[in-house]
Amino acid sequence: MIDFQNASYVKLGRIDYGQVAAQIDPLLIEGEQGYLAFRGMRDYIVFTSKRIIAVNIQGITGKKKDYTSLPFAKVQAFSLETAGTFDLDAELELWFSGLGRVRFEFKGNTDVAYLNRLIAHHVL
Repeated sequence: MIDFQNASYVKLGRIDYGQVAAQIDPLLIEGEQGYLAFRGMRDYIVFTSKRIIAVNIQGITGKKKDYTSLPFAKVQAFSLETAGTFDLDAELELWFSGLGRVRFEFKGNTDVAYLNRLIAHHVL
């Protein structure tokens, strides 16, 4: 399990969903589809039509993986901070019932307006 309270992700950059589809698609339920994927050094997150899947690659070989599902249905609030002149990263914070706050940091070129619309569509 990823420790969302204490862990800080390396800034996430967008990747093509096709790069992780082989690992994620078998986890999806009927009617669910993957939209966006973002990768840090080894770990990555995927936005689907129902949840965010955070993948923690473990061990030296990276064969062991932890898949944490963060369902949009459990989001109570969310906050999005855009990149600025000196602070070049964007941040997304989500508050989940039963889990607390989860924060993701994205590289400054991330389309945060699209992320906002995507999350709002599924949460509101």
